[in-house]
Amino acid sequence: MQSSKLPRRQYTDEFKVEAARLSESVGGHEAARRLGVPVATLGNWMRRSVAAAKNVPDVALGSAAVPTRRPVSELEAENSRLRRELADAKLDVEILRKATAYFAKVSR
Repeated sequence: MQSSKLPRRQYTDEFKVEAARLSESVGGHEAARRLGVPVATLGNWMRRSVAAAKNVPDVALGSAAVPTRRPVSELEAENSRLRRELADAKLDVEILRKATAYFAKVSR
């Protein structure tokens, strides 16, 4: 393995689309060789172009590039529920602490 990293290359969207078309016509390995890009990278572009044609989001492809966001109201509701749950748990702990102190005095 080489210790030096190659600089990350950036490709335009137009280049990716054309590379995917070339890959369909001559094959993935040959297209990657002609264009000088890794076969895996070309494969990713192919999957994305097929998904785009079928209107499938990248998330369905296993890409974590676009995190899903919940609406603010849903987050606020969950936050208030968790606050109530925490308050109940703190009250339980306080009651148990007082009960433990009481029974410790009585048992002496």
